Amino acid sequence: MEINNQQIMKKLVFIFVMLCMFSCGDYIDKPKNLIEPDAMAEILADLAITDQAVIIYQNKNLEAGTRFVLKTHKVKSEDFVESFKYYVVKDKMKDIADQAKEIILQKDPKADKYIQNKLKGTLPAPILEK
Repeated sequence: MEINNQQIMKKLVFIFVMLCMFSCGDYIDKPKNLIEPDAMAEILADLAITDQAVIIYQNKNLEAGTRFVLKTHKVKSEDFVESFKYYVVKDKMKDIADQAKEIILQKDPKADKYIQNKLKGTLPAPILEK
């Protein structure tokens, strides 16, 4: 019984595909200091609220606000960035962002109308008084 080249190639391709399927693990390793999803949602909600100050103080450096939020939650910036990357790659960021939205709505129920209009694209940036 002769084995032709096509049969050998088919078997090699099959073996190669199977090796690729089983050798692929995670795209990203779990960070050592991973922030829990609930805490991440709290941080994102506070960052979103802090970022609204950009509209009021357009010519100011507001990096201190971000540092303040991270310091309040006792999180290092490197841990936040690594956790953010991890959740994005693991496709969990949408759930965390939805949870952050709910936290914002609990803090300010009037924000729901603003969010809906913003999502529709019918609302310009608010003009706030100083």
